[in-house]
Amino acid sequence: MPQAKMTIAEIKHHLNNGTAQEDWIRNWRGDDRKGVRQLIEKYDRHMEQAVLLQKQYETLLSYEKEWRQKGYKYIAGVDEVGRGPLAGPVTACAAVLPENEMFPGLTDSKKLSRAKREYFGEVLKDKALSYHIVHVFAQTIDEVNIYQASKEAMMKSVNGLDIEVDALFIDAMTLPTAVKQLRLIQGDAKSASIAAASVLAKTARDQYMIELAEKYPEYGFEQHMGYGTKEHLEALRKYGPTPEHRCSFSPVQAVL
Repeated sequence: MPQAKMTIAEIKHHLNNGTAQEDWIRNWRGDDRKGVRQLIEKYDRHMEQAVLLQKQYETLLSYEKEWRQKGYKYIAGVDEVGRGPLAGPVTACAAVLPENEMFPGLTDSKKLSRAKREYFGEVLKDKALSYHIVHVFAQTIDEVNIYQASKEAMMKSVNGLDIEVDALFIDAMTLPTAVKQLRLIQGDAKSASIAAASVLAKTARDQYMIELAEKYPEYGFEQHMGYGTKEHLEALRKYGPTPEHRCSFSPVQAVL
């Protein structure tokens, strides 16, 4: 059967599964069936988006490429999440990406949907050369302040890597280590390595807060992840703080 005479369902199957040959697609472009035209239009939009994501990711690799040309082979991106919440840990991750692996669509975790973060989180756990995630909890945050707790989490995440890195790309922080560092403001939107660390830290912290919600269901941690939403503040006033709340933060202090 000529490929142009495939059923619409067959054409859809091949386009969706990447099994369509180029000459088939050329034939389908001349098909007068409305359903086929719609499939080709959708396919073209998908391919345009794929090319765009690939270019965006290549831009995100610009610092990594520059430093690798200087001889820095193993570069760890370092980022933290959870400075602002009233409850739960501040979480940091250090991640080392393989040089020849591409992750189109990866970017700052704040710009990704939850589903996309979880997808990339699983991919990165599988593909990263090394990564290490650290939680620093409320008691330490209250003892040393959130800035120092964030730095501690970042430093521990670097020290927990199972390979020796040549350089650190860090989101808006300088760490007390002799390893060569690049401090990037909004680094999770500028460096693939930092973006990877931000996704891994965010997904790990979110999972922790979801599990915490099972222990303290009245606070709705699975919804706001510890941030000071109206619902969270109302629960604080009604039930008081948990051991996971940061008592040095003024909204928590107000109910003590």
